[in-house]
Amino acid sequence: MNNLKVNLPQTLFFILVSLVTIIFFGMIKEFSLGVFWAVVLSILFNDWHLRVRNKFKKKKNLAAAITLISIILLVIIPVALLSTAIINESIGLVENVQSEEFDLQGKLGYAQNKLSPLLDRFGLDTKNIQASLNKIAPEITGEIGERIIGFSQNIFGSFIQIAIMLYVLFFFLRDGRKIIKLIVKNFPMANSVEYRLINRFQNVAKATVKGSLLIAILQGVAGGILFLAVGVEGAILWGTLMILASLLPIGGAIIWGPIGIIYLLQGNYGKGIIVILVGALLIGLLDNLLRPRLVGNETKLPDYLILLSTLGGITWFGLSGFVLGPVVAALFITCWQMVGETYGNEANKNIT
Repeated sequence: MNNLKVNLPQTLFFILVSLVTIIFFGMIKEFSLGVFWAVVLSILFNDWHLRVRNKFKKKKNLAAAITLISIILLVIIPVALLSTAIINESIGLVENVQSEEFDLQGKLGYAQNKLSPLLDRFGLDTKNIQASLNKIAPEITGEIGERIIGFSQNIFGSFIQIAIMLYVLFFFLRDGRKIIKLIVKNFPMANSVEYRLINRFQNVAKATVKGSLLIAILQGVAGGILFLAVGVEGAILWGTLMILASLLPIGGAIIWGPIGIIYLLQGNYGKGIIVILVGALLIGLLDNLLRPRLVGNETKLPDYLILLSTLGGITWFGLSGFVLGPVVAALFITCWQMVGETYGNEANKNIT
């Protein structure tokens, strides 16, 4: 009975803390990605912020504001301009595809005629394939149009996320050290363990964003220049899609590969060969050479774990998963390493 009296207040307190925590995170879950990217950007621009703060030692608000303006100029404005260009080009491309001048069904039919000897060799009925293509073509264009419209409608929500991210980012820059110290002080875990996990999060987040993003941008720019050179319609759009595809394990080949094949099927063998050769030798080589050095070595994660965690992260969290996935994987490895270091030796002693 005495034990119950002693444990009851403590149990009720932890139940209250758990309920309040669950409710709090439930309230802010819609803005969690904005907060997450505020944390990531504060890590990426930490060195620059320290330099600015050293020049304005007693003016923390001014130093944080200058760093925030730098982030807006270097990151937010270029992304906004690129997004605007993508939307405009996407709308124009959809209108062109849906117009009679483009004749998507005719192009699909032309491609089928080129493939007919191969299809006949495998015993496939080309008439049924033609009927299927005629049926699918309007559905494809309609789906593309709906996606573009849906993306445009989500712009307002994106602006809210960006506004919240910038607002929170200001305080992370100004009070980052205090926030970390409060977390370490109040979280019921050994301080050495907490600092180890925080450092692991910082290192992996920085390496993943800087490495993966740099590689993706280089591949996207190279692809955009390639598409402009060979006259691909919507080169900016396809180059940007290559940036997004390069963040994924599938890579930019999912963009330049089909474009090269389409040129070959249309009889433009020169353009098709150029796209495939440049894509395989230059764009693909950028990924193979830079990713192990910029991502794998810094995160200290094996390639297969980066692949699995990136795919899983994107499945769970969307595009932000290319950072969140490897971060979670690194924390998973670190936590189990600490479990082994703490309890593994004791278990071995007991066995012997």
